[in-house]
Amino acid sequence: MKIIRNPKIYLVGRQSLDNAGIDRFLADHGVSHWTTDTDVAGEKLCEVAGRVCYMSFAKPRPGGNSAYLHHILEVGHGSVLEHAVFNLLITGVSRSFTHELVRHRAGFGYSQLSQRYVDESTADFIEPDCIADDPQLHAIWLEAIQRSHEAYCQLVEGLMGKFADVEDKTLRRKMARQAARSVLPNATETKIFVTANARALRHFIEMRCSEFAEVEIRKVAGEMVRVLQKEAPNLFGDYELVDLPDGTQAARTPYRKV
Repeated sequence: MKIIRNPKIYLVGRQSLDNAGIDRFLADHGVSHWTTDTDVAGEKLCEVAGRVCYMSFAKPRPGGNSAYLHHILEVGHGSVLEHAVFNLLITGVSRSFTHELVRHRAGFGYSQLSQRYVDESTADFIEPDCIADDPQLHAIWLEAIQRSHEAYCQLVEGLMGKFADVEDKTLRRKMARQAARSVLPNATETKIFVTANARALRHFIEMRCSEFAEVEIRKVAGEMVRVLQKEAPNLFGDYELVDLPDGTQAARTPYRKV
């Protein structure tokens, strides 16, 4: 059993472009030459989508993709950002966190670790900082976690015996684990695969990387800002992370929600 304090986010998928298709569209509509200065597919797709709305390929404003997308943010043309999609794998988070995360529905897709199939006898757990930093509270928390985990292991063993007449071994394990998981706490570590578009991600960041959000989801949102700024700075570079008294960070942007 391992106690985890901080989440991890892996960027595992990004879009690719069919530049030939874009060129065919431009040629069919009398645009002999158009280029942009970004190599990030999501950023380019958002620019193409925005320029389609006004057919502004022939006379682009100066400043390249960065200036174009910042103007999109200024005017709140958020639907353009829905064309950029990112695939993120989030680990080292609790089931309390994922209960909150999956409330974000529009523009998001989720696939989460199944406690019916995965053996949680080797589970890890997420400890809140406010408990971990206090020795007395940590001791209470740790004892509760250990009791719950021991009960889970004992229940699985007992249920495997109870369902011994079930011939299918996979089904027997699933039946035991799905019942035994009822004693596992919200602190149990989980992993969740998230696919979301840039507009939905910006909304998540502005709602959850805030001093008013719960601490764990604020940590995840802050880490998400750092990952996405590195991947697509023209879409997420406007965010500034500022330190909060509890050691976490909140995101600030000069733009209204898009």
